[in-house]
Amino acid sequence: MPSATRSAVGLRSERGPILLSLMLATALVALDATIIATASSTIARELGRFDQLPWLFSAYLLAQAVSTPVYGRLADIVGRKRLMLVGIGLFFVGSALAGAAPAMGVLIAGRAVQGLGAGAVMPVSMTITSDIYTLEERARTQGYLASVWGISSVVGPTLGGVFSQFVSWRWIFWVNLPLAVLAALMLQLRYHESRQISRREPIDYLGAALLASGSTLLLLGLLEGGTRWPWGSAATVGVLATAVVLLAGFVVRARTIRYPILDLAVLRRRVVGASTGASLLVGVVVVGLSTYVPIYAQEVRGVGALIAGFALAALTIGWPISASQAGTVYLRIGFRLTAVIGSSLVVVGGLLMLLLGSGSSLVLVAVFCFVIGAGMGLTAVPTLIAAQASAAPTERGSVTGTNMFARAIGSAVGVAVLGAVVNANTTLGPDGAPHGPGVMTAMRLVFVALAIVSVALLAAVTTMPEDRRAAVERRARLAAESATASDAEVTSGQLVGDQAG
Repeated sequence: MPSATRSAVGLRSERGPILLSLMLATALVALDATIIATASSTIARELGRFDQLPWLFSAYLLAQAVSTPVYGRLADIVGRKRLMLVGIGLFFVGSALAGAAPAMGVLIAGRAVQGLGAGAVMPVSMTITSDIYTLEERARTQGYLASVWGISSVVGPTLGGVFSQFVSWRWIFWVNLPLAVLAALMLQLRYHESRQISRREPIDYLGAALLASGSTLLLLGLLEGGTRWPWGSAATVGVLATAVVLLAGFVVRARTIRYPILDLAVLRRRVVGASTGASLLVGVVVVGLSTYVPIYAQEVRGVGALIAGFALAALTIGWPISASQAGTVYLRIGFRLTAVIGSSLVVVGGLLMLLLGSGSSLVLVAVFCFVIGAGMGLTAVPTLIAAQASAAPTERGSVTGTNMFARAIGSAVGVAVLGAVVNANTTLGPDGAPHGPGVMTAMRLVFVALAIVSVALLAAVTTMPEDRRAAVERRARLAAESATASDAEVTSGQLVGDQAG
């Protein structure tokens, strides 16, 4: 490819400031996903209410999950830029509130506001990337965005430990403020949105309320059932039953009005349906490993939290490394085959996890997690971009939001099911972690469940429509662009030769 074309995609290109603003906005969410974990104990000691500590994570997850599909749809109606600035603004407000929190309740509220901001930043940033870059260009821009997650997976826990130990845990949130301001300014000044993206349609406020409230109660019941409330308790049954009623009402409304807040008809398309199903299963695998690999390392192998974190870091490093290369791969062999290769790696890693025992080396754990992470990068990226590529510009936000919402639901379901498996075989200690002789048995069952889910993930991506012809066409275009100059020389030489003859 000519150098001019390659440089047109980098940070120094005309669209570079927009890409940089999206990277900064993504960094807000990526850092927040890892930076708070190492400081949670320090926060609990200073503010008290250790029993409310899980809500630092649950409040963020709930707010992000239920708002993501709504933001995705609104981005198609009112435009990407407005929604992106709203998301960055909410993240700024939530970070400032959390950093200044005098009590745990205020901190949890700040985390919820952060989650509302993240619910806009992630799907809308991916939608903007899909709007301003061609399919071939996104193969390179994906590397930039993936690098943000790779760097954050290493820098986040380190910054969290440094701030909480040497400065103040409050800087975990205050560090977001300058990043948010810079990202918003660059986006406001450099991103000029096409008028064709937004369209005049009525906003389905009732549908949005039904979806948000029903999803909130569903996630709340799955997250708290079996932990704070017994599964058979009136609280769990009541919350989940109400969630089912509200979501059923949302489905009825979405199928009967002209402009629903979430168009369920897009799921009938094979590529969108397969991508959404794969995203849900990815959520199960990721939350299972993130939750139980550290428990295996600490409770079975007896290592400290820091070493356990390093074992899990292999997953978060393998993912962005492969994601950065996924674009190059799917341009050559197509979305479906790339996703099949990626999910096959996830299956291999999941089966390898079954070999772990009470005396296994943590190096093996890290290697197996790296294999799964590498597979995830080659699965999640092409399935999402394939769904985006199949959508019109006026529905890309909705498709992206639906994909990410499915991953959040998968995470919540994974936490609930795997948590029930572990709780049935162990006892929870004062720190909330499982203890007792049954821990290794519980871990084996968790690894078996994740291996089964990884096989289901492979099955889901194989249902994507074949895109070999599109891949061949893309290769032909790329080859034509890179060979233009030499072809011209050959043609000129042939003409000269013909004339001489």
